[in-house]
Amino acid sequence: MSDDPIKRRARGLDRAFDILDFLKEIGEPLRPNDIANGIGSPKSTVYELVAALLERRILQPVGKDGHVYLGRQLYFLGQAHLRHFDLTREAGQALQEIVSQTGETAQMCLLNGRKYTVALMQEGQRHFRISSDIGENAPIPWTASGRLLLAHLSDQQIVELIAAEDFILPDGQALPVPRFLAEIRQAGIDGFFSFDSVADTFTHCFAAPVKDPDGVAIATLCIVAPRADARDHYDAYRRVLIDSANRMARRLNE
Repeated sequence: MSDDPIKRRARGLDRAFDILDFLKEIGEPLRPNDIANGIGSPKSTVYELVAALLERRILQPVGKDGHVYLGRQLYFLGQAHLRHFDLTREAGQALQEIVSQTGETAQMCLLNGRKYTVALMQEGQRHFRISSDIGENAPIPWTASGRLLLAHLSDQQIVELIAAEDFILPDGQALPVPRFLAEIRQAGIDGFFSFDSVADTFTHCFAAPVKDPDGVAIATLCIVAPRADARDHYDAYRRVLIDSANRMARRLNE
């Protein structure tokens, strides 16, 4: 196969993944025309790819007006992934341990390209629930985990990775880049980071890295707690989280 067909096929795969990512982010069925507008691709290309994805049940039709959404084949692929992905299995055990010791909501978080996402979550034992949408992308600078997940990168790599608009916090204030970089370096030294959530006004987020044998954070374990409880139990929550992350890393790296 010559280089041109290979490059065309690679571009087609990129567009197909763009379609899937866009539907996940929007969270509802769309017409191919709307998808094309949303991802900035030619309508003819999107219609062709949608037809191919429908044929393979990666997408499925919804209603009678030409809408499509993520198909059930993705569910089966996801289940196969979970059966053989040690990180997910180990994280489930770690989150249960954290909740049993603290009563607070626990999460495993990852980088997803240039964004941050909550990959797994175990809700706490409170009467009111603190939870997040699994798989929803968020700007990295908005998160405690982001400081740890980027600690292995250089300052230049971090600045190039994060879109400029992602430094604008939910309250409209801009997070100074030098401050963000300094927090990353300190978090890397401490092996821990916590702060009052910038996404809401009543929770405090704790994060500890799960590192591979080279010392790179491949994930984080997190506790999300009401600010008053986080303050009252800060040292205990910090200890539980770091111990759980270290145990999970040992199990993965055995």
